[in-house]
Amino acid sequence: MGAYRTEDDYDYLFKVVLIGDSGVGKSNLLSRFTRNEFSLESKSTIGVEFATRSINVDDKMVKAQIWDTAGQERYRAITSAYYRGAVGALVVYDITRHVTFENVERWLKELRDHTDTNVVVMLVGNKADLRHLRAVSTEDAKSFAEQENTFFMETSALESMNVEDAFTEVLTQIYGVVSRKALETAGNGSADLPKGQSINIGGKDDVSDVKKGGCCSS
Repeated sequence: MGAYRTEDDYDYLFKVVLIGDSGVGKSNLLSRFTRNEFSLESKSTIGVEFATRSINVDDKMVKAQIWDTAGQERYRAITSAYYRGAVGALVVYDITRHVTFENVERWLKELRDHTDTNVVVMLVGNKADLRHLRAVSTEDAKSFAEQENTFFMETSALESMNVEDAFTEVLTQIYGVVSRKALETAGNGSADLPKGQSINIGGKDDVSDVKKGGCCSS
């Protein structure tokens, strides 16, 4: 008989960061995914903020710890601690403001300077509900994502379009990277995923981990 799983009962913990220019909707993407909320009042995030949500991937409980920039991006003040341990990232721009798309290149560079090469990146064109104000074509963003070897999705935190899909895809891809790593490590022995070890996809990881022990007590 299966036991009930609580929020703290997870197999994997993955740190994912949200980056991009101020005002592109990072906080609303976070609140939509983790609490299914959207705020029409546009206020800059103040203070360090992250939220969590657990999803099921391949019969494993994956807990996402998603970090928001807390408004620091306005002052180019995001510290290396923000990126430390991140195994995934959503790089967000606003489809109605071309400059926010132009700045994605700088955000990607900063991300890659602070994380491992295996970091899973999703380029996100947010505010896709504002179709009449579109300034960045889907085709341009798609070809840029291909060129940069990132995933790509357009979202609307307002309409709740593709928000779930964007986060879920990132977490599923991270799980895939971790599973492959574990299999490679265990190549000459058991192919079981390591229990109770840190997930280390490159050496800069001090947050994401594999939960110790089995699932549940009877």
